[in-house]
Formats: sequence, C-alpha cells, structure tokens
Amino acid sequence: MLRSCLIFIVFIWVTSFSVTVAEANVPSGRLGPCVVQDPQEDEETVAPPKVFLDRSPRIVAYQLKRLSNERLLAVPRSTDDAKYLPVFQAILMRDGMPVQERADALQAVVVLNESDPVSEIIQLLEALPTESRQEKATAQSLAAMLLDQPDESLIQNQKALEKAIAGTKPMLRVMGHAALMESGLGGAPPAGSSGMVDWLKAISMVPSLDVRNKNRPGVNAALDSADPDVRRAAILALGEIASQPDETFLSVAKLVEQPEMVQAAVQTLLSVPVKERDSETSRALVEKLVTIAEETPTEKRTTDPFFDAMQLIDQLLVAVSVDEARQYRKRLDQVSVRLVRIGTVEDEMRYDVSFFAVEAGRPVQVVLDNTDLMAHNFLIVQPGTLKEVAVAGLAVGPKQGYQGKPYVPESADVLFASGLIPAFQQEILTFTAPTEPGEYPFVCTFPQHWSRMYGVMVVVEDLEAWQQNPVTPKDPIGSNRTFVKEWKVGDFSEGLERGLQGRSMKIGERIFKEATCAQCHQLGGSGGAVGPALDDVFERYQGDSLAVLREILEPSNRIDEKYAMHMILTVDGLTITGIIQEQDKNQVVLLDNPESDEPTTVLMEEVEEMVKTSKSIMPKALMNQFTKDEILEMLAYLRTSQRPSETTEK
Repeated sequence: MLRSCLIFIVFIWVTSFSVTVAEANVPSGRLGPCVVQDPQEDEETVAPPKVFLDRSPRIVAYQLKRLSNERLLAVPRSTDDAKYLPVFQAILMRDGMPVQERADALQAVVVLNESDPVSEIIQLLEALPTESRQEKATAQSLAAMLLDQPDESLIQNQKALEKAIAGTKPMLRVMGHAALMESGLGGAPPAGSSGMVDWLKAISMVPSLDVRNKNRPGVNAALDSADPDVRRAAILALGEIASQPDETFLSVAKLVEQPEMVQAAVQTLLSVPVKERDSETSRALVEKLVTIAEETPTEKRTTDPFFDAMQLIDQLLVAVSVDEARQYRKRLDQVSVRLVRIGTVEDEMRYDVSFFAVEAGRPVQVVLDNTDLMAHNFLIVQPGTLKEVAVAGLAVGPKQGYQGKPYVPESADVLFASGLIPAFQQEILTFTAPTEPGEYPFVCTFPQHWSRMYGVMVVVEDLEAWQQNPVTPKDPIGSNRTFVKEWKVGDFSEGLERGLQGRSMKIGERIFKEATCAQCHQLGGSGGAVGPALDDVFERYQGDSLAVLREILEPSNRIDEKYAMHMILTVDGLTITGIIQEQDKNQVVLLDNPESDEPTTVLMEEVEEMVKTSKSIMPKALMNQFTKDEILEMLAYLRTSQRPSETTEK
C-alpha cells in the first residue's frame, strides 16, 4: 500500500512539470469527422499539454483537473479511441466552457459510448457535485443542453428521466420534471410536498412558453396547498407563466395577506404587465404594502425583498388618485427615500430600465444590480452630453477619475456616478435630484458600452401627476429603433441563400454601422480592432452563411481564444475586464479600452483573482431591433465584402 502511494506521488510530481497525449498523433484540437471543427484556427495556439491517458482513471482525472480551460481545450483528442473519453467529459463538466466546445464534446462522448445525448447528460449530472457556484453553473449549462434536445430523444429516455426525478439530487430532480414537461410527458403534478416543489421549480426551466402555459392549472391548484413551501413555489411558478396575467395578479395579490408569502408574491406581481393589473386590487395592495414597509425593521430596509416591495408600490401608485398618491408618498418618506431599482440584462450590454422619473430637488436612491458577467457602472449626466462624457470616460481608463472611480471623467457634465460594479454585485447610489426639470441621460461608460447601455432619468416638478400620465422621453443618442424580435438561427434556416440574393450593398453597410459592428470589427480596412477582422469570415466558415449568422446572433456560441474576455480583480479591489495581449509570471497586459492607444498592464503581485469568462465580449441581441430583411441585407453585405481571392462560395 505504501509503495503504491509513493508511486502515485512520484507520478504526480513528474507530471507537474509537463502536462501531448503520450500516444496521440492527432493535431491539437482536431476531432473525428463527427465533431465540428472550430474554423478559426490560428498559428499562435496554446501548446498541447502532456497528459498520460493510459494511466488509471484517478490519475487521468487528476491531470485534467490541473489544467486551465484554455489548456484543457488544447489537449489533442479524437473520436477514434475511447482513451480520449475523459478529455471530452472534462470539457463537458467544466464551468466557463464556450457553448460550442461543450456541444462538440457531448457529440464526441455520444460517438465513443455509442449512446445518446440525453442519457449522457443525465449521467454527467449524476456525477457532478453542485455545492460551489461554479458547479451549479455547470449543472445549469448541462441542463440547458438536455432541454434543448429534440422531444423524441427526451421521450426515448423517459425511464431515465423518471429515475432522475426519484433521485436524491435536487437539481437533477427538477431538471427531470422540466424535461418530461417539455417532451409532453409531464402529466399531472406529483403527490407529496417535496415532489410538488420540484415540479413547480421545474416550470422556470421549461424552454417552451406554450408548455409552461399548459401547466397553469396544476400551478393554480398548488396555491391552495397547506404546505407553505408548496404555496411559495407555486407563486414563483406563476411568474414564469405568460397566460392569463390578469388572473395571476388577482390570485397572487390575495396572498400578500400571508406574511410568509409576501416576498414571493411581490416578485411575481412585479412580473405582471402594468396594463393587466386590476385597479381596485392595486389600490388595496398599495395600502397593504405601505403598511408592511412601515412595519419593516430599520435593519431590513436595505435588503432585496424591501427594495422589491418599494418598486412594486411605486408602480401601483398609478392606480390611486394624485392626492392619495401624495399621501402615500409622505408616509413612505418616513421609511425610505424615493427608490429606483435598475438591473443589467445578462449578455446584452443594456440596463433593464430605459427611463424612470424623480421629483425635482428630492432625495433619490438608485439600487444598481449587476447580474451580468461584465462589470458596469452608472452615470447620470447633463442633458445632451452622453456621448461626450462616455468618450471622456474612455480616456480616463480604469485607475483614476471623478472621486477615484474608473472610467468617470472629472467633468461638470457628470452629476452622479457609481463605481465600477463587478459581476453579481450591487451598489446603492444616493443623491438629490436636480432642481431643474428635464431629461437627464444615464449611461455606462465602460469601454464601448455607451452606445447600447443608456437611458433617461426624467426630472419632473410633480412626480405623482407625471406618473398618472407618463411621457416616454426622447432617445438620448437619437435612435428611433424599437424591439422587433428575439431572433434565433432557426428563424433563418429555411431559404437563407435565396434570401441573400439581390441585396443592396449600401443598405447592408448602413445596417452594419447602425448595429455598432464597425466599432469593434474591421472590414475593408476600416473599423475597430476589438474583435476579429471580418474580411475573411466566410472563408473561415467555409462559405456557410448560416454559421456566420450564428456567430452574429449567438456570439458566445464559440469564442476565439485571442478574443476571450478575462476579468481581473486586484488586491486593491479594482476590477479590470478585457482581452489579454501578453502574460508572463510578472505581469498581464490586456486591452480593456478598445479606443486606447496603449493597453493596461497589471503586475501579477497586484492580481487577487483572474477569471476567463465563457461569454463573448460581443453582446447578444444586437440584431433584435432590426427586421429579418435588414439582417439579411447586412449578411449579404458581409459576404460581398470578402476579399475576392479568399472568399469561398458555399
């Protein structure tokens, strides 16, 4: 026993100095013919680490675990030998892996095991711990992959999904219910409180809105459960169902009477569109919620549930008269200042609020929730100065500025500013609103964010009167575009090549610039240098128009290593996000400001933590404000603009 332990220790010591698969003759990153190959190869790839795949599973797992995501993806692998199976499985079970890398790995595991995606994902979830945030994120990614499988595949694995539901892992149980619902096999809610809670939690995971809506009767029935956990889960599940929002409002409003249900009820009531809220019920709710706010202990008035309740009260005040609203506002003034909650939309580089109103000369608290992987800030500026302030913020950079805040210029045009808010953190900005009524823009001045991430604070003389008849402010950068559709690749899969014929280069170029593509990508010698140049994008994707379109609509689907986004947290608490240009044992050099002539250098001794994200620096939803024809115009423009000698026609 002692001898075997010593052998293991010596082996680990030896492999710690070099981590090429000993028997591999496969180029780095190359897969078998069943696996899609990344078209964006580059000569400056990461050197293949040395991994001995002929050792025991324990030793192989140890070697792979030591590798960073980047080095793990550099391990040579193929689908022609089962010894590569642990490599593909490690890619699948790593947090922070690009979507396409994970999808390729799943396809490879299916080939090697001669199985199917659903059963493989279930096995991976059974083996995956879900204690840490990273493990939970990986589990969610795997669950999303499972729920994206065709219904027939889910149906074929009905027994395995039912077994998952009966298991001991909460995430797997919920995922099993969601998969059965999505496939049409969900049936009636299970008996027993524990099973019912799992079933209700699964509603939010179901991709199909129609399927969620069909389960409304079961959710409604759960509202009458004697078990408070079931009732609470049912309330939250109703917030995920789009059908009959007026009924949701009436049903959930009644539950505000129950103290243990208030928090869940407020969350779901906030999800109901304003026009679907019954006026009489809204008026009664205002009184209840204001009373709850008055009775909330002081130490709990800076918590998320309290912020949610205040936000709902503010929205509901439109249901009462102006005089009544003023009386309620006076009562609330004894509890809290005017509170506005603003969040970020993950991966879309925008706030979830486009405008809000405050009363001139009155105190305000803006609660900023950053639920995005990127850092963001929040500045309120003088009318008409949004772009100028944003450009000045770029020049300031990450280490200095107004009140020592990154990307905030010392300027009379800056009225109020938050710091740089890291991912999954919150900041409260307290200030007194300007005395002069008007439309004051708010904006994120982190590099390249200003053109998408902005809104308007409307300062009015009488807040209650304005809320009775709100007026949408003008767009501060002059855009007249509104949401068209959340475009998916499948919306273009039929007849794409035919749809690209006869398009206008002039229109396509205009859309390319209007969608802000030119800010980060070069085409024809002009444009930004943040992302890869697009002169040969069709060659890289072998003339596949649909594949190029996928990169536009799903930018995090596959991330070129050269453009992977890293977040650095320094020992001083500074957050720097950007693309790494150089790195050694002494320092890391990264491009954090796309318009700067010089990159930012951070000494390794100043680095507290450095994380490579699985998200593209390019936001998704860029094309959601454009029509299908406009998207086709831009795609045709890209294809026509390719270097003639290198363009590969499909």
